[in-house]
Amino acid sequence: MDLVKQWSRQQSWCQEASKGEINMTPVRATGAGWFELVISLQGDPLVLINPTLVLYEDGQNSSPRFIPLSFVEEGLRVIFHAFGSIRRLSLRLSHEAMSVVQLSLDIRKRSAIYAQWSIMRFISQRDRMHGIDPSRIYRKSHVRYKKHGYAGYLQRLLKEYHLADTHVSSEEDLYQAWIARNEAAATAESRQKRLAALAWRPCISVVMASWRSDLRWLKAAIRSVKSQSYPHWELCIADDASCMPELVRLLQQERALDSRLKLVFRPINGHISAAQNSALELAVGDYVTFLDHDDLLAHDALLHVVEALQATPRPRFLYSDEDKIDGLGRRVNPHFKSGWNPDLLLSQNYITHLMVAERALVQAVGGFREGLDGSQDHDLALRLTERLTPDAIVHIPHILYHWRITADSTALHADAKTYTEEASLKALRDYFERLGQHDVAVETGALLNTYRVRYPVPKPAPLVSLLIPTRDELKVLELCIVSILAKTSYRNYEILILDNGSVEHETLAYLEQIQALLPNVRVLRYDHPFNYSAINNFGAAHAKGSILGLINNDIEVINPDWLGEMVSHACREEVGCVGAKLYFPDGTIQHGGVILGVGGVAGHAHKNFAGDAHGYFSRLKLVQNLSAVTCACLVVRKAVYEQVGGLDEEHLKVAFNDVDFCLKVRAAGYRNLWTPYAELFHHESKSRGHEDTPEKQARFQREVAWMLATWGEQLQHDPYYNPNLTLEHAGFSLSLYRTQHTALMSLSTQPEPGIVEAL
Repeated sequence: MDLVKQWSRQQSWCQEASKGEINMTPVRATGAGWFELVISLQGDPLVLINPTLVLYEDGQNSSPRFIPLSFVEEGLRVIFHAFGSIRRLSLRLSHEAMSVVQLSLDIRKRSAIYAQWSIMRFISQRDRMHGIDPSRIYRKSHVRYKKHGYAGYLQRLLKEYHLADTHVSSEEDLYQAWIARNEAAATAESRQKRLAALAWRPCISVVMASWRSDLRWLKAAIRSVKSQSYPHWELCIADDASCMPELVRLLQQERALDSRLKLVFRPINGHISAAQNSALELAVGDYVTFLDHDDLLAHDALLHVVEALQATPRPRFLYSDEDKIDGLGRRVNPHFKSGWNPDLLLSQNYITHLMVAERALVQAVGGFREGLDGSQDHDLALRLTERLTPDAIVHIPHILYHWRITADSTALHADAKTYTEEASLKALRDYFERLGQHDVAVETGALLNTYRVRYPVPKPAPLVSLLIPTRDELKVLELCIVSILAKTSYRNYEILILDNGSVEHETLAYLEQIQALLPNVRVLRYDHPFNYSAINNFGAAHAKGSILGLINNDIEVINPDWLGEMVSHACREEVGCVGAKLYFPDGTIQHGGVILGVGGVAGHAHKNFAGDAHGYFSRLKLVQNLSAVTCACLVVRKAVYEQVGGLDEEHLKVAFNDVDFCLKVRAAGYRNLWTPYAELFHHESKSRGHEDTPEKQARFQREVAWMLATWGEQLQHDPYYNPNLTLEHAGFSLSLYRTQHTALMSLSTQPEPGIVEAL
């Protein structure tokens, strides 16, 4: 690439260009202050992906800051403030973009008045484009200055300046830092070493359908395949009767430049499924993957796929993480996905992109089914994976696909494509028909393009034994019992109150009275020191039901169908433990499942989120598989409970017995599951109290040490929680540094999610 140098007279800079990056170093100290960088472009600016300026400066703000650039008429522009003298500026573009555009850079120091006025003018113009009163920013700035002073006003102004659409500035900056840390290290030399290490080098067929494509995006999509670091690929494109001469010319020109590109022009428009099937007919690769005509593959996408294919047994179906490209060319909204999660796939097409499958397998299922356009990929994923064992399905925890946000894209306007929901409903219903499960019902979920699967409860309904350990705290216990009796619509249950040494007269009188009045309530005395595991094992031995419900005495029922929902899943032969959605009394989330490794051993997913929050990619609203769920409300078949030996009453008398139990159930070959359709309050630890004495703390530390010694590496690699997410808490936040916890977990509560401030 020829780089046109056009440096300011006010400041001398040295520059050096490398693949994907231009480094600018001042010849002499710049000092703190305001700066403006303007980049003029020759070539299509829209091929630029995630243009980012990285600022390295002296002083207390010595950590690099990641500043997104804005597209303007002349190219790119950004105004920024350096708190110390600038050591280096690094302009980061995509490797592909730097091969097709020419840049002219101009950087100047600016006065504070010029910089702030320019920022407000830019925001005002952006507001006008979105139909917002352009005077808003001036009025708001005045109010902020009076209320929060200069520093508060300036901080908010900078955040609003760098805001991209609806993306929160701190999260945006964190992802830019993650990209820089995790993707910038790859070099041509390292890629060559990775290629040389491949024992098997299959051909990957990239399948694409085009129809009246935006030629800019189509060209960029093709370029993202041609620039792949793994060379053994073919690109199979079927144009679905676009009737656009310029599109035909572009495709033919691209084919003339590279023989690995194959084309077919359909004479009749058949929509996406038919078009992709036409492209599939061209494919001869060992594996196939799919690329939309306006999206992009990451530079090393196919290399990561082929590296994963070196495993034994060889995977037959693979999928990766993905992100989106917004209207400003920035990579945003990364989806760091769960490992293979069959119940989540029935609730939502979480796989989407990048999906890779053995070509012979795709042929065996007949490719895409016509009539399911919009959800054809969800349907194909269901039909492929139903034929496979879990060890043939591999998740690649890397961002390999960039999904472009366009005016008519589901990436931006999911509600504009409700037909996709109808297509997925049909795909799911057909899935259960193929499995012979004709009595399973599928309906729309709480959010668009999510689904709820209702499994039948066997007839007659099995007896459920609800095991409730307790000691005094009558008001807590009474609230629990009354809520179960009054609100539970599932009727075939018994309540076993496991009394662990109650001494209060009112409690003893209540226990005697309730079992005399209600034939389905029994009180069993367990007069031994508190041992949660032993108490529940004692109750399980006396339970008459084929289903056990482990229920804390501080649980309060919310929705009547809670038990029926949990039993319907517990009766599925492939399912082990079933957990519920638990709320704190203030309505915030207490338990959305358990994530391994958080704080050292495990922590509750989405803890302290708002009660109506969707969660990470809607997971608070979806049935899904998880490694563990809490015993505060857990339902499991008695046969499974006994098969794994129940709770560990020797090593885990109080803490982590539920995590250990769930891991034993998982090791026995069952899937644990969490459902948001069983909702209860959890008045946490009211009876037992907290770890607030030296004896309790010593016992807790022993239990932590036992968990670490027993489960070791499994605690650091939860298959249902992406390795790119933090283990400091279970809020699904991105982690720049994945901490490997080897020390014992703190006795305090889990740390709250931190806020990354970039400016």
